[in-house]
Amino acid sequence: MLSKPLAHSGGHLLATHLYAVAGLAASFSSPFDLGEPSCRWAYLAGLWHDLGKYRPGFQRYVACAENPDAHIEGKVGGREKTHSAAGALWALESLEKTHGANGKLSANVLAYLIAGHHAGLDDWDIGLKKRLAETDSQTELQEAKDAHPPTSILSSGSFNPDLRQIPGGAAGFALWVRLLFSCLVDADFLDTEAHFDADKPARRDGFPTLEQMRLALDAHMVAKAASATPSDVNTLRADILRQCRDKAALPAGFYSLTVPTGGGKTLSSLAFALNHAQAHSKRRVIYAIPYTSIIEQTADVFREVFKTLGDEVLIEHHSQADAADRLETARSRLACENWDAPLVVTTNVQLFESLFAAKTSRCRKLHNIVNSIIVLDEAQQLPPEFLQPILDALNLLVKHYGVTVVLCTATQPALNSTDYFDKSNNLRGLDNVREIIDHPDALFDALKRVTVELPPDWNISTPWAEVAEKIAAEDCVLAIVSTRKAARELHRLLPPGTLHLSALMCGAHRKAVIDQVKARLKAKRDGLDLQPLRVVSTQLVEAGVDIDFPVVYRALAGLDSIAQAAGRCNREGRLPRKGRVVVFVPPEPPPIGHLRKAAQACVSTLHGQQADPLARALFATYFRDFYSKVDLDGKKIVPMLKVEPKTLGVQFRSAAEAFRLIDDKDSATVVVRYAEHSDEIEKLLGMLAAEGPARWLMRKLQRYTVTIHKREADKMLAQGGLTLPMPGLYVQVNADNLYDSMLGLKLDEDIYNPGGFTV
Repeated sequence: MLSKPLAHSGGHLLATHLYAVAGLAASFSSPFDLGEPSCRWAYLAGLWHDLGKYRPGFQRYVACAENPDAHIEGKVGGREKTHSAAGALWALESLEKTHGANGKLSANVLAYLIAGHHAGLDDWDIGLKKRLAETDSQTELQEAKDAHPPTSILSSGSFNPDLRQIPGGAAGFALWVRLLFSCLVDADFLDTEAHFDADKPARRDGFPTLEQMRLALDAHMVAKAASATPSDVNTLRADILRQCRDKAALPAGFYSLTVPTGGGKTLSSLAFALNHAQAHSKRRVIYAIPYTSIIEQTADVFREVFKTLGDEVLIEHHSQADAADRLETARSRLACENWDAPLVVTTNVQLFESLFAAKTSRCRKLHNIVNSIIVLDEAQQLPPEFLQPILDALNLLVKHYGVTVVLCTATQPALNSTDYFDKSNNLRGLDNVREIIDHPDALFDALKRVTVELPPDWNISTPWAEVAEKIAAEDCVLAIVSTRKAARELHRLLPPGTLHLSALMCGAHRKAVIDQVKARLKAKRDGLDLQPLRVVSTQLVEAGVDIDFPVVYRALAGLDSIAQAAGRCNREGRLPRKGRVVVFVPPEPPPIGHLRKAAQACVSTLHGQQADPLARALFATYFRDFYSKVDLDGKKIVPMLKVEPKTLGVQFRSAAEAFRLIDDKDSATVVVRYAEHSDEIEKLLGMLAAEGPARWLMRKLQRYTVTIHKREADKMLAQGGLTLPMPGLYVQVNADNLYDSMLGLKLDEDIYNPGGFTV
């Protein structure tokens, strides 16, 4: 046995590492951990997490290793490297001795954390319990004990576990364990990276403070107001901003910001968040957006606001976030690992899948959500079949972890527990949601800028040719449909020059078209563009895309989608009369699933209605009807996370595997050769071939990818149209006719599946 056991290659002493991780984990958990002294759960998890590294076999291995990842279980090295079971078993053994049956049960919490600090949180019955009973695990503990670790490391000190104090009780157990796990794995990552790269921790520093951001936003809004053209819309926007600032001093909790599309809710919600952070000493603002296609736009808006504070003022955490260099954008890349930044712009997928994750990389950021402000932009887009577990988690975060949540949308689903949920069916909503706007009905009336024309008969569809004829008669019009197939069919029937938008176009292509649309709309307003402007799009333009048409056609969809489509019509209120939104019944019904149920709820809500179809009061009826048609825990996440009281058994891994907002099992990512960026694409593909899939490189390539069904990608692969340079990533072979400069990736007509890939 070495006189000074190592945790990692390069001379990282094991005792030093254990004390450092224990201290960091305890500090991370201080806002919510239990026990006397405070933070002892996370402290002991950190102190014992690498206890198995005292084994002679591990010490022989790590002493000869040069690879910084040599310590990681599952890599080359086999049984000599395993070390995460010893600490878990020591917790079970030692706490039972000191605290009896209560200690033995409480030790199961530490067993989850310690045993999973490399492989992730496991299910109790079919995973962790079985693993800890194995002979190899028992041998690992015995060998570690025989190496005589310092008594101060083996001691639990004054730890006095009390499971009755768990935030939220039994219902809050699973989230509490994941938060403790986050503290442990982040502390382990940070201390390890500091050993291997002394400069890396410093690269995490340097972001502006939330107070600096608040002052910069105030200055930006003053300048924006001074340069704005006087109008009723701008007057209302200023009042919305004022109310957001005024209400920010109210207590932490749930808030709804119900503002019609075009009311300036993005910057107003940010103003609320920054002022609320100042009033209540919140640590960060997390701005979550439903679509990756619009996250870059929001981040760019924020960067423009904070440009006086430097280049790195926020982080984007999503699959398409660019990285500038081989260090993967220094601070922002590092902060993406654990969200250790004051302003995070992310997606619903990243936020909520992390909240239900089991893997170390996904859980690592969770403790940094504590005492934060979460702004859920377009809150009506919360995925229905995951809604119940999401609402349960949000309730726990607000009630027990100092989080404020802002539901920000023009079509507020008002998920208050008293509004939409039938308690006899055990459906639980959000508790005590406060509306920020004083008189939302009056605001909606004042910002009404469109008239909505409904079909004369909901049971009679309109052929595409007839829809196309009506659209072709307009000089400036946007048509929104529910599927890619419908967008292509309608586009085919319209005059040459009609623009097209769908997710069969790569992100760079979509951005170029949207920029072109915005430029032409401005030119038409200025009288400089006399050519017709017609655009056919899927629903990807309905959230966060700031375009302003005088006429919008919308295929039958959910009432919230129709309202979002209306938000692209007369958005700035510049027309001498109200804009026109024309709803039509398409030749084919919406895809089976949520889109069809939403359309059915819309028809039920509007059938026989004589009043404004977008009247705010109708959304209560619509969402109640829609949610009644949907299983709000479609993947049965809630029962998986229910704790078994005799063992504290939870199905952490099964729940994480089931909680996938985007099920990518049947999907394939294709790098396309978009001609306008051909040089950049060829350069990146060359680097991929030469150097492999570095994270920064894959993020760069995301701008040039399209997602399709895997079966279709495999078909194109067999036909020679695609290659497969690495598992899960297909590449278009060359700039042939597979990618159209107008429509994007070309697919055979027979592969369109109306049940998927709708945007």
